[in-house]
Amino acid sequence: MKTGRLWRAILLRAWLPAALVLTWWFASATSESLYFPSLKTILTTMWDDLIVHGMRTDVVPSVEKFLIGFLIAGALGIVFGLLIGLSPVLRAACEPIIQFLRSLPPPVLLPIGLLVFGIGPAMNISIIVVGAVWPTLLNTIDGVRSLDPLVKDMSRSYRLTLPQYIRYVLLPHAGPAIFAGLRTTLQISIILIVVSEMVASTNGIGFYLLNSQQTFAVPETWAGTVLLGLLGYLANLVFVRIEKYVLRWQYGMRALNAKG
Repeated sequence: MKTGRLWRAILLRAWLPAALVLTWWFASATSESLYFPSLKTILTTMWDDLIVHGMRTDVVPSVEKFLIGFLIAGALGIVFGLLIGLSPVLRAACEPIIQFLRSLPPPVLLPIGLLVFGIGPAMNISIIVVGAVWPTLLNTIDGVRSLDPLVKDMSRSYRLTLPQYIRYVLLPHAGPAIFAGLRTTLQISIILIVVSEMVASTNGIGFYLLNSQQTFAVPETWAGTVLLGLLGYLANLVFVRIEKYVLRWQYGMRALNAKG
């Protein structure tokens, strides 16, 4: 029974992407356009340039910088979100600074990153952290602030220590909001790694895309774009699995409520 439901879920999610890929494959099979090569040409170029020859020089460095930047941004957002959410005084003091910094478009920070870190991985990672930390930070603050006052009073009556209060009360309550912020941080991180590599890097997928664009290598440009989409999709799949595992109690409650 469970196997049947699993296959139905897979078919429900996969039929439209599969149909679009097949349509693209057959519709572009005889394409002679300079700007719109066939899907076969794009995939062949992606395999030869980025998978076979560019895995170590372009793909792996981009994935490493993306993961490091995302993890740092997520960790900083959660830690400082908890601290700011717990302290009304700190929240009032930090709010103008947070609103000012989060309103700055991340590409504006690229020249500053170049001056501070120069060209290299440190600059790419710093841009991801500074540009992607805000959704997690703000969602964590909101999640902490939304805790019912009755639950706070009950925690005091049980004389929970601060670490116990954070672990057993705050984090479970704010977990859904935190993961919603982390998902947005994940998406922004993917965008920023490409943008930063286009400006200040000597390798990576962003550098590959910029070089392909400047040399008017259209199949290579399409290949890099398709690979970025695939990597983003895979990263989101992994994130969703982690989210379901960490918040499995919430999904269990939803299932019980649906049955009821």
